[in-house]
Amino acid sequence: MRKKLIGAMVAAALAVPAFAADITADMIKNDAQTTDNILTAGLGTNGQRYSPLTDINTKNVARLVPAWSFSLGGEKQRGQESQPLVANGKIFVTGSYSRIYALDEKTGQELWKYEQRLPDGIMPCCDVVNRGAALFKNMVIFATLDAQLVALDQDSGKVVWKEKIDDYSAGYSATAAPLIADGLLLTGVSGGEFGIVGRIEARNPETGELVWTRPTVEGHMGYTYDKDGNKHENGISGTTNATWKGDLWKTGGASTWMGGTYDSKTGLAYFGTGNPAPWNSHLRPGDNLFSCSTVAVDVHSGKIVWHYQGTPNDGWDFDGANEFVTFDGPKGERLGGKADRNGFFYVLDAKDGKLKNAFPFVRNVNWAKGIDMKTGRPIFDPEHRPGDPTATDGKKGQSVFSTPSFLGGKNQQPMAYSPKTGMFYVPANEWGMEIWNEPVTYKKGAAYLGAGFTIKTIPGLDYIGALRAVNPETGKIVWEIKNQAPLWGGVLTTGGDLVFWGTPEGYLNAADAKTGKVLWKFQVGTGVVAPPVTWKDKDGTQYVAVMAGWGGAVPLWGGEVAKKVRHLEQGGSLWVFKLMK
Repeated sequence: MRKKLIGAMVAAALAVPAFAADITADMIKNDAQTTDNILTAGLGTNGQRYSPLTDINTKNVARLVPAWSFSLGGEKQRGQESQPLVANGKIFVTGSYSRIYALDEKTGQELWKYEQRLPDGIMPCCDVVNRGAALFKNMVIFATLDAQLVALDQDSGKVVWKEKIDDYSAGYSATAAPLIADGLLLTGVSGGEFGIVGRIEARNPETGELVWTRPTVEGHMGYTYDKDGNKHENGISGTTNATWKGDLWKTGGASTWMGGTYDSKTGLAYFGTGNPAPWNSHLRPGDNLFSCSTVAVDVHSGKIVWHYQGTPNDGWDFDGANEFVTFDGPKGERLGGKADRNGFFYVLDAKDGKLKNAFPFVRNVNWAKGIDMKTGRPIFDPEHRPGDPTATDGKKGQSVFSTPSFLGGKNQQPMAYSPKTGMFYVPANEWGMEIWNEPVTYKKGAAYLGAGFTIKTIPGLDYIGALRAVNPETGKIVWEIKNQAPLWGGVLTTGGDLVFWGTPEGYLNAADAKTGKVLWKFQVGTGVVAPPVTWKDKDGTQYVAVMAGWGGAVPLWGGEVAKKVRHLEQGGSLWVFKLMK
């Protein structure tokens, strides 16, 4: 009888599922080196989007076939820009309209779904997108279009905590994947087109409680928060009115809508900042710090260590929000690369922000004649800055044709860096815009532009998008693959000498990272505007995955370009591939 009882107890114990391993700060720190999971947006906090996996490589990638596909379902099929995360046999992926799914890694079976109940008054600038989540301990954390953060249990999908970021009725929203940096949860805000004030926030990821906030508009106070939630002044960002005259800094924009990266070697988090508000630059003389910049922040003090401004006194909506990707330079120095919306690629010292190199990564740039390497400032071409309305009839300033367009030489679509080849792989776009300035006044919750525009193609060019392999040391474009439609999805590169990227026409592609020769492509049935990922499961199978679903800013703001791609179909699905045996 006793043997039977003991046997029953053992069987019962074996039947109880093992608890999933908690995601620790050390695991996240080492995410770029591990291959059996994906714990961060960027395949590592530094954002290189490089995997050392080699099972899928240039010799066998032609045998890549679908393993499974999962549809997000419903009618909410707009702009799927999310990067999947993978841990403990589960895939976590966000969808448009602030949804998140947990799926079985091997089969694609839905394990649970959470859908934020959004109010009617949300004001997302550039489609109802979401770019991904963060993992910490047993939670998956993501931001919502009504400017909230939600932490869910990875196993059940139940809410662990929920915190408000800001007032959605004032134009605030949130679309970026949160960042775990040395045990802190770092997030930004969206809404630069509505006169919000950009900032970076650090929270306790276990509770959602604020640790510090750092505004990215000069003149605003930063704060730290004690264990009881009381806030304490932590110094003003910059110096009030030093680069913003008058009161426009109070509604200055500079949103941190792309989120950030973190480098454990420097201890700094790097956030790009968006356009100053309003777009009409003649209303706000000065550099307008810290708009259109890379801002390096000490993650524990919440103070700005250095900044680099790509477009002072921006007049073109050249957000500097694009990712800053750190890497080791040829002499062992820690550097960072950024393909700015303004069409220039910048290489900076990651420790102090000093300019090391700057060069155009698109072929059509006319708003500036180049970058002064001594001062780091652009050499403006005044003929291509939209005119001051007060110099004409007071209603509309002189219209100009500027390149690139405000949709950028590169926008939200993240680039990749390969330490194996030493090259960045940049999804670039060649387009221009007719732009003019108009009078405008701030009204809470209303669009705050002071400009009109039409996106246009470049005369004589038969393409818009181009995936480019760029050498950050020489500034040379080593190879490129042209695409008729704009590129709006991110890039992945691997130790197998491959580069993966998607197109609006619906193809996921793979090319040789050294030569640019296309080796494989697959039609997913709708446009790809998200970055691919790869990992190896516990059984040793390497997978490649990408979200599919056309949308984002191009069909909404793209003018003549939007008309060229209006035939493209929307959708919402996750595709997972593996090698055919």
